[in-house]
Amino acid sequence: VQFVASGGGLVQAGRSLRLSCVTSRDFQNYDAVGWFRQAPGKEREAVACMRVRDSKFSYSESVKGRFFISPDADKRTLTLQMDDLRPDDSAVYHCISAKTIGGLCQLPPDGAWGQGTRVTVAS
Repeated sequence: VQFVASGGGLVQAGRSLRLSCVTSRDFQNYDAVGWFRQAPGKEREAVACMRVRDSKFSYSESVKGRFFISPDADKRTLTLQMDDLRPDDSAVYHCISAKTIGGLCQLPPDGAWGQGTRVTVAS
């Protein structure tokens, strides 16, 4: 099973960036799919997630109102629209399947974190 994330890059604070993720299997095969990030010296964070069975979206407090996750009609592409980016958003972003508890996405296990796509926000 592959999740291939793309779209990262260097952007100025306040600007937008769109990440895209293509999966090798239909979303219906998972409890949830979402975007997670890890920055140097910081803990891993569930940024935006979608519970598949009812398309319930959840966001971390740090990105709520700025980031938006959306699945494509093909159910194999997941987009993360990131607006009003801040330097603190700089991280490697990963698109991964996940489990949910109480509607919230849990951090995937270590082995699920691939290369991701790097986002750097300059101040």
